[in-house]
Amino acid sequence: MVDIDTVVGCLAPAVSDLGLDLYDVELTGSGRARILRVLVDRDGGIDLDGIAAATEAVSPLLDTAPLDTLIAGPYALEVSSPGLERPLRTPTHFRRATGETVSVKIRAADDRPARRVRGLIAEAGDAGFDLLLDDGTTERIAYDDVAQARTVFEWATQAKRGKSKKANSLREPVRS
Repeated sequence: MVDIDTVVGCLAPAVSDLGLDLYDVELTGSGRARILRVLVDRDGGIDLDGIAAATEAVSPLLDTAPLDTLIAGPYALEVSSPGLERPLRTPTHFRRATGETVSVKIRAADDRPARRVRGLIAEAGDAGFDLLLDDGTTERIAYDDVAQARTVFEWATQAKRGKSKKANSLREPVRS
């Protein structure tokens, strides 16, 4: 098992030197199909040049101690933005998402089944966050109860475009 906190500790200063935030690091897959995903961001969003710079900064670090032995074996490096619908794993992620709509999967407990809720993060603290639900109520959710959470991007709805009056006026009425 790879100690992600050590990976973060080694990569964060190099990313920070570029004026970027190390949003998250995860290692998924097994064998030759492993992917080391490094998510970077900055206020106002990240562009391709920022992603390229972060890749160039972190790649050589992965080949030096202690990371070269910590992440032994083959893997693919993927450096990207956290995206519009970004995962929320840490209290910092939840604090940054205050005011945003999120989807949260809550773990089952002895007295309740697993469930999914959606709402707006009203406030996020060190132990949990307040979620403003669609019905106007607020639910306090402890981070320990969260199985999975992500922000939800909502597309703006636009009215359907109807046929133009001009196109209809060009048609001749049907005569019987």
